[in-house]
Amino acid sequence: MIKNINNSPSLIMGIESSCDETAVAIVSSEKEILANIILTQLEEHKPYGGVVPEIAARSHIDHLNGLVREALGKAKVELDDLSAIAVTSGPGLIGGVMVGLMTAKAIAFSKNLPLISVNHLEGHALSIRLTEEIEFPYLLLLVSGGHCQLLVVKGVGDYERLGTTIDDAAGEAFDKTAKILGLDYPGGPAVEKAALKGDSSRFKFPRPLKGKPGSNFSFSGLKTAVVRAKEKLLAEQDGTLTRADICDLAASFQMALTDAIIDRVKNGIDYYLEHYPLNDHMLVVAGGVAANSKIKEKLSGLCEGRGLKLKAPPLELCTDNGAMIAWVGVEKFEEEQFSELDVSAVARWPLDPDAPPAIGAGVKA
Repeated sequence: MIKNINNSPSLIMGIESSCDETAVAIVSSEKEILANIILTQLEEHKPYGGVVPEIAARSHIDHLNGLVREALGKAKVELDDLSAIAVTSGPGLIGGVMVGLMTAKAIAFSKNLPLISVNHLEGHALSIRLTEEIEFPYLLLLVSGGHCQLLVVKGVGDYERLGTTIDDAAGEAFDKTAKILGLDYPGGPAVEKAALKGDSSRFKFPRPLKGKPGSNFSFSGLKTAVVRAKEKLLAEQDGTLTRADICDLAASFQMALTDAIIDRVKNGIDYYLEHYPLNDHMLVVAGGVAANSKIKEKLSGLCEGRGLKLKAPPLELCTDNGAMIAWVGVEKFEEEQFSELDVSAVARWPLDPDAPPAIGAGVKA
């Protein structure tokens, strides 16, 4: 049964559980976020310096039903008022994805609601359309803890991948560098905070793939350079690091990573401008790393020089959340792109299945 087909606003519940945030949101087709509840697991994973899949899955089990009730209460609606259930079916940590998907299936079956399977990456890709009037096609830099890709967003479910990471994602590199430097988890905010007090020119870190053709990314060598610089300092300073050393390492790492991203995005912009002649070119940056002020500052300068507008979702929609999943649900609901109840959870799900393999990228492509 399809509800709200008589030009009345549709109400979509979005469920997100692909990593370490348990999130439920309710969004209307009129772009109103009625509820956006996010439960983070930072304290549970902090002792390990990264996300432990088994801990994440158990936490989703413990809290998801309660968050569904909380979202309904905040939105002042009942399950019977919903038009459909949208849920992340991948990619992500398979245990967590399964928890969210089984919950969504149960609600959809019990209330005879359409089920909408959502690619987590598409949630990030389309989130800007929830808050702004953005038309297709636009260029997307998706930078998060698990992914770093440059794509042309041509429509709902229609993507052209221009580049991907061949090793670590940008957020992953931030987390690993923070752990190397003894900074807090999550690493992105911790490294950025330390970098504010550091000298970004002190350490001459590499800019991976800079000057190479294409728009693929690589950050593992940069992480290794940080390790070696730290070891050299420890050897020279009787096994100790000063706070200034840590801040300088953080600032130099952040600048090198930012420069590498800008170089890769430049190539992508060249392709985008050549193949998509438009009056209003747009670069959207989304994902958790989109919150980094240094990266956004450099991207802004790049776009200004190339005649593009730079857009980013609000900070609360950059990290993993249910509202972005619900919004993809809205977009798919309007096109009647529904899923069967036997849809499976998947750990890998490329936005552009036709993109050629990136040498060295493996499953992260």
